[in-house]
Amino acid sequence: MAVPAAFGGETMSGKPPEQCPDLPEFWDKRFREGVTPWDAGRVPEALHRFAESQPHPLDTLIPGCGSAWEAAYLAGRGWPVTALDFSPAAIDAARRVLGDWPGHLVCADFFTFKPEAPLDLIYERAFLCALPRKLWPAWAEQVAELLPAGGQLAGFFFFRDEPKGPPFGITQEQLDALLSPHFECIEDTAVADSIPVFAGSERWQVWRRR
Repeated sequence: MAVPAAFGGETMSGKPPEQCPDLPEFWDKRFREGVTPWDAGRVPEALHRFAESQPHPLDTLIPGCGSAWEAAYLAGRGWPVTALDFSPAAIDAARRVLGDWPGHLVCADFFTFKPEAPLDLIYERAFLCALPRKLWPAWAEQVAELLPAGGQLAGFFFFRDEPKGPPFGITQEQLDALLSPHFECIEDTAVADSIPVFAGSERWQVWRRR
């Protein structure tokens, strides 16, 4: 992730790094202290249904993978999976969940990441809403850059017009503005098994690259 450089223990905003969600130190602190209310500890039903409906395994990237429950599930189905996070503490948590698995666990910046093979799918869960709004256009550009025509962005989007975060809520109009230049929405359904921090405010959507 393109992030402000720290100087003398503070960022350019004047806040210490552990108070800036666009820096890995923010997430390191929360994982190390066990303060992870976004971590469901399970695989959502919508992802089960989506994976079961696919005619063949999809080469998948999971940015902001956190503890990587979904990565373990998809890899267990034989899907090629890259689980990515820029927080070393998140990567440590993912290793504890994944153990010895056939995918790729990468500590890297999503905004500069280059996959080893062409992607079919980017899975979204609590990544976009973890990003400060100033990074949303760069997120949309990178998703479009990483996916070829026909590739899919699928996952959960946190719809709440709430300026403070994380999680940073988005409106459907804002999401449309970010994605519609390169994607079309082909599925949009309510979510029945949200965890408390997202309850009543998230939808499962699938966007296909034009």
